[in-house]
Amino acid sequence: MSSSRPTRDLYEILGVGRGATQDEIKAAYRRLARETHPDVRRDDPHATERFKEVNEAFAVLSDPQQRDDYDRYGQVGRGASDPFQGAQGPFGDLFEMFFGGQTGSARTDRTAPERGADLRLDIELTLEEVAAGVERQVSVQRLETCATCFGTGAERGVTPERCPTCQGAGEVRRTQRTILGHMTQIGPCPQCHGTGTYIAKPCAKCRGAGRSETRRDVTVSVPAGVEHGMHLRLTNEGEAGARGGTRGDLFVVIHVKPHQIFERHGADLACEVKVSMIQAAMGAEITIPTLATEATLTVPAGTQPGARLTMRGQGLPGLRGGRGDLQVAIRVEIPRNLTGEQRALLEEFDGQRSARRQGKRKTVLKKVKDFLQ
Repeated sequence: MSSSRPTRDLYEILGVGRGATQDEIKAAYRRLARETHPDVRRDDPHATERFKEVNEAFAVLSDPQQRDDYDRYGQVGRGASDPFQGAQGPFGDLFEMFFGGQTGSARTDRTAPERGADLRLDIELTLEEVAAGVERQVSVQRLETCATCFGTGAERGVTPERCPTCQGAGEVRRTQRTILGHMTQIGPCPQCHGTGTYIAKPCAKCRGAGRSETRRDVTVSVPAGVEHGMHLRLTNEGEAGARGGTRGDLFVVIHVKPHQIFERHGADLACEVKVSMIQAAMGAEITIPTLATEATLTVPAGTQPGARLTMRGQGLPGLRGGRGDLQVAIRVEIPRNLTGEQRALLEEFDGQRSARRQGKRKTVLKKVKDFLQ
């Protein structure tokens, strides 16, 4: 084992046998952590070293893989990097349980610039707006840098002072007497909230926050072809950052209203049009609506009910170029309440068709008969 690791047997350090269970190892660690903590043994110059030794032994023996390596090879990692370097190990939660407060000396720098929050805005579009693209003016309520104090949080001419409670440290130590001795907890200063500075005369407008709620108009450029549920990101249109931090972003969520005529399938559109029985039988050119204006659709003669006709390029524009198609479903209308004359004409038409079919049938039968003879 390297010189930075315990030279004594890890089981011996915790006072357990090699066959000890995980519960026994954890119980031994808890007992030794209480006994060897430097805050408890203030008069022992070796307390910190002993406490570290106990923690390192527990870090290995509480991990099944590391314990297996130690039992086999007398070290952990089999040549891997030192498991104790740059990590607190698995005893961080237990340390918090026993002693509270922070396990290390590092703390968040509460005076550093802080990025502003991202915001979300939902807008609703018609299918016509999706087809053409649109610019929308929207109103956004967001935190802006205070125009009175310019983000300092103090009245003009007032300079932040060193916090009298923490003397500029940004944190305070609280020592309390427990059954284990005097325990020290470290936490953010309640007066300066960890900044280390105190403003005697905060800005009247923002009340010392450096930012205030303001409503702003923002232009949202929606490209043609967007789909329902898409997010558009407007960089630097979120809330202003604290203490000179960068702005957040504004995310615009697209909602597309259902259309009365068209159904959408990606860049393609679909609709249904009605044609008369005569138009379906004889063919016709009809005018149908599109999202832009109107278009002419050619209905071939003999078109059957439910047939689908495709109009190329009459769909929606694609976000990556191109344009979808319009799929038109044909619905043939059967006339009701026929007049006598109309009924007579249809009966004559049906009779002619029947005679024609009968004539064709006779012709076919004659050909079969001739062939057999």
